[in-house]
Amino acid sequence: MVAAMSTVTNNNNKDLEALKFTLSTATALIAQLQSGLSESKRGDALQTTSPGSVNALDLAHDSASLVRAHSTKLSLLIINEPFTPTAIIKVIQELLASPLPGLASAIELCDPEKYTKAMSEELKWRGKKIFSEINSLVKHIPLDGKILSNNQKNAGNGSLSTTGAVWEACDAVMELKSIGVGGLFVKRAEQYRDLIKDAMEELQGWGEESDDVDDAEYDDEEDETNHNSAQAAVDNLLDSQAHIPADDHDKIRPRLDTSLRRLKLITLLYQAVVKRRFKTLPPLVRPAEDSKAKGESVNVVYLDKVLNIMKKIPDITDELANAFYELDASEIDARMDECFFSGFMISELLSDNWEGKKDEFSTWVC
Repeated sequence: MVAAMSTVTNNNNKDLEALKFTLSTATALIAQLQSGLSESKRGDALQTTSPGSVNALDLAHDSASLVRAHSTKLSLLIINEPFTPTAIIKVIQELLASPLPGLASAIELCDPEKYTKAMSEELKWRGKKIFSEINSLVKHIPLDGKILSNNQKNAGNGSLSTTGAVWEACDAVMELKSIGVGGLFVKRAEQYRDLIKDAMEELQGWGEESDDVDDAEYDDEEDETNHNSAQAAVDNLLDSQAHIPADDHDKIRPRLDTSLRRLKLITLLYQAVVKRRFKTLPPLVRPAEDSKAKGESVNVVYLDKVLNIMKKIPDITDELANAFYELDASEIDARMDECFFSGFMISELLSDNWEGKKDEFSTWVC
């Protein structure tokens, strides 16, 4: 019996040593894959795999799904008796053999010229999150032959929390297949539109506050006998610097009204682009060489350019708001012109539908 127990102990020690080696290998490979995503050239991946033979978003989805399933198995193995190093090793080896390299390949194959720069960068960002979180989960694997304690399992940064983070990261990558390029552009456009709306609300509120300040100043002028009138005058002077003055010789108020109307038109343009262009975008956009001049879909470069402009307009709107707060009439005019011209560029780039023809949107933006 003593010999049998000794054999079991030796086997357990060997299993733990094998587990340590596997974890060391896993950590090194994950780091290598992460480093490769930062340094690699997409052309290398495309040389070994025909660009048309693999859909990058499909591959990313399937790889992330497998990572999610394996992370669940791994999480259960380290918190439930009996602690079985060989089972853990098997799961890790399966992760290293296919899902993680597959995800890295998907990111490499997500060519900006085919999937847009926006989708390429989004997949890369979300994919890196998976590598980071799975690496954190691997570090939770105990090497003492015992399952994790309740604290190691349930703490804020415990194994269960880390497993949840892996799931969330995997779900984010899997989502990209379901929404596609069009869905990603819809989400981005709506986010940018909401930023413009927020700026509009702030400007409108600022304009209304200016009206209130004017009324308050008028009331203070009538109460000249107040013993605090000197201090009140100083306070009013300081407050008035942030609001439209009563005389408004720089015509700030008319500029505010005009700007709000124009910004409203821009938000309507965003909504129209979402409905008439992004939501009708083909599942997989044609490569950039399929030009609009040939009567085919708007090329990918145009799409990225449109999204960049849509992203830029909220920044211009913030600059416009600051110009109003500083009562700088010339800066207000410059930023509003820039804002409106950017909207015009969007309508020009997307004037035709994906078949190169005119439609309701084309008529609306004319």
